[in-house]
Amino acid sequence: MQKVKKIARDISWLSFNERVLQEAADKTVPIKERIKFLGIFSNNLDEFFRVRVAALKRMIELGNKARMHLEQNPQSILDQIQEILFDQQAKFDSTWNEIIRDLKEEKICIINENELNIAQQKFVLDYFNEQVRSNIVPLMIESIERFPDLNDKSIYLACRLSKSDQSIPKRFALVSIPVRRLSRFVILPSGSGDTQIILLEDIVRFCLPHIFSFFGYDQFSAHAIKLTRDAEIDIDNDVSTSIIQKIEKGLKNRKKGKPVRLVFDKEIDPALLHYLTKRLGISAKDNLVAGGRIHNFKDFMEFPAQVFNNSGFRKKPFPHPALINANSVTAVLMEKDVMLHFPYHSFDSIIDLLREAAIDPEVISIKVSCYRLAPRSKVINALTNAVRNGKQVTVMLELKARFDEEANLDWKLELEEAGAKVLIGVPELKVHAKLCLIKKKTGNTTTHYGFVSTGNLNEKTAMLYGDHCLLTSNRNIMADISRTFIYLENPRERLPVLEACKTLILSPTGMRKALVGLINREIKNVRKKRKAGITLKLNSLSDSLLIEKLYDAAKAGVEVKLIIRGICCLLTENKKFKIPIKAISIVDEYLEHARVMVFKNGGDEKVFISSADWMLRNIDHRLEAACPIPGNEMKKELMALLDIQLQDNVKARILDNKQSNRYVPKQNLISVRSQVEIYNFLFGIDPQNRNNPLFVTGDPIPPTTP
Repeated sequence: MQKVKKIARDISWLSFNERVLQEAADKTVPIKERIKFLGIFSNNLDEFFRVRVAALKRMIELGNKARMHLEQNPQSILDQIQEILFDQQAKFDSTWNEIIRDLKEEKICIINENELNIAQQKFVLDYFNEQVRSNIVPLMIESIERFPDLNDKSIYLACRLSKSDQSIPKRFALVSIPVRRLSRFVILPSGSGDTQIILLEDIVRFCLPHIFSFFGYDQFSAHAIKLTRDAEIDIDNDVSTSIIQKIEKGLKNRKKGKPVRLVFDKEIDPALLHYLTKRLGISAKDNLVAGGRIHNFKDFMEFPAQVFNNSGFRKKPFPHPALINANSVTAVLMEKDVMLHFPYHSFDSIIDLLREAAIDPEVISIKVSCYRLAPRSKVINALTNAVRNGKQVTVMLELKARFDEEANLDWKLELEEAGAKVLIGVPELKVHAKLCLIKKKTGNTTTHYGFVSTGNLNEKTAMLYGDHCLLTSNRNIMADISRTFIYLENPRERLPVLEACKTLILSPTGMRKALVGLINREIKNVRKKRKAGITLKLNSLSDSLLIEKLYDAAKAGVEVKLIIRGICCLLTENKKFKIPIKAISIVDEYLEHARVMVFKNGGDEKVFISSADWMLRNIDHRLEAACPIPGNEMKKELMALLDIQLQDNVKARILDNKQSNRYVPKQNLISVRSQVEIYNFLFGIDPQNRNNPLFVTGDPIPPTTP
C-alpha cells in the first residue's frame, strides 16, 4: 500500500509551537501575556522532549521495525527537529531580550545577584534565612557513590567551589531550586520608583557563601542546568499485578527515565559539565543544549501580575441565556437542550447540574467519565456529596491520562472513601470521552439527562480552553451514553453493547467507518451537483487514512475548510484539488480545544461535537464519543461560531505545505479577532461597547476596527 503524502507529525507540532512563540513576539499583545506565551512555549517543548523525542529515540533503538510506524527514518526526523529548534531558540532568546527592554520601559526590572544594592542584599539574605534555607539540601555530588535521580521538572544550580589560595581541592555540588514550595519571583524593596524582581535561583547564588561556609571555600560559581527525561510509563503484562500497582510502579520509574536532553548555562565550568554528563550517562547525541542563565521558563506563566499597572477589560464568563432566570438547570433540560460554549459561558452551570442531582430526592444515580480534573475539583465535591445523599455514583477515572496519573489515583481514593464506584479504564484503551448520565425517577416515570462535552470536567481549564458541552435529555443520546457505561463496567464481556450505539459515534468500534462514510457522502453529493462541503475544527489532524479521504474530497470538488490548532499533517496545496483546501490555525488568549465536524449533506447539515482528534490513537486506541447536534438552532449557532473563526485575520495563520505560519491577510481592511467576536456574538453586544458590567478589570480587548 502506497503511503499517504503528508507532513511529519513532529515537524508539524514544532510549527504549532512556533505559533505560540509568535504570540510572545507580537508587540500588540500585552506584555504580561507575551511573558506567559514564552512560558507556554517552554512548557510545550519540555513535554515534546519527554514524549515525542523520547519515542523517536526508542524507535531508533528498534531499528528497521520503526519504519513501519513512521513515514521517515526516525533519525532523519530528529535531525530536522534539531535544525528547527536551533532557529526557534534564537527567536526565543531575541524575543526575551525584547521583552526585557519593554519591561524596563514600564519600570519593571529583573535583576541578578550582582546588581543588588546594600538594602537589597540585606533583604535577600534575610529572605534566604527565613524562607529558602530550610527548603534546600545541597548535594555534594563527588562524594555520592550513586548519582541522584535528578527531577526533570526542577532547576538545579551546578556549583563549583574553590579556594583562592588553592589550599584545598575544588569540589562540585548541586542545589535544587525549591520552586514548588516558593515563588520563583521575589519582588525587592526599591526606592527608585522601579519595580525590581529577583529570581529565586539568584537568591541562592547570592547566598552560596552562607550555604557552604563550613567547607572553607571563598570562591563560588553556579550555573543553571535542567534535565529532561523520557516520560513514557511502561505498563508490564504481569497478570498478577493490578493496573493501579502497574501505574504506581510506572510513576516511580518515570522519575528514573532515560535522559533525553540536558540544557545548561553556556558559561558553566567545562570540567563541571563534563563531570555531570559522565555521571548522568549523557553523550553529545542526547541533546546537550547550551543556553543562557535562565531555564525552566514554564514558571514564567506565573510571572507576578501585580507588577503591571496597566488596566483594561478582561472577558468574564456569563451564564447561558436559557439558564439566567431558571430555577434549576435540570428543569430547563427537561424542556430543551442547551449548548454551552466555554470559556464564554460559565462552567458553573455544570457544577450546578451535578449539585442539583446530588440533592434531588428523585435522582437515583449519577454516572460520569473524567480524564483531567481541577486541583480542588468542584466536580468531585458534588459527586461525593451525592454519595452522602444516598445516590449511586459511578465515576470512570482514566488512570492513564498522561501527567495526571498521580492526581487521578488520589481522586480514586477520595471517591472510594466516600462510597462511590470508581471504574479505572479499559486494558490497552484510554477512555477519553466526556460523558454524564443522570437517572431520575418521578413516580413510575424514569428519565435520563446529562451531557456530552469536548473538554475535561475541569473548572480551572474551562476558564482558558475553548470547548463545547451539550446539556440534554435526548433519549437517543442518553441511551447510547447508558450503553457506554454498561460497557465500561464490564468491558471484556460487553463489547456488543458498545457496538449497538446508534446515535453517538464511538471509537474504536465505529468512528473510523462513520467518518469515512460521511466524507464519501460529500464526494457523492458534489458529483450529483448537490450541496457538499466539509468543515472541521480539531486540535490535531494526522491520521493517514482520513487525510487521504480529505484529499479525495478536494480532488472531487468538495469544499474543505479546516481549523486546526496544533498538528496538521495534511498538505493543503495540490494542483489536483478542484477547490483548494482552506486551513488555518488560531492561537490567541484562549486555547482552542474543541472538536467540531460539519458535513453539508446535500443541504441537511450534519453537525457533531467530539472528544476525538483525527489521529490514529484517538480513532483506533481510545474510547471517544462524537455526538450529533439535535435541533437546527444549535446547529446554526455552532456553524456561525466556525464561520467567525474562518474569518479571523488577526490571530489566524495559514497552514500551508511549507509550515510558514503566515498570518491571514486583511484583504478588506476589517480586523476580525475571532475570540473577541465570539464573545460578542454569544453575549449579544455591540463590538464597540466596552461599558458592560460583565467586563471586569484585566487585559484590554482591542475593539473590532477598520
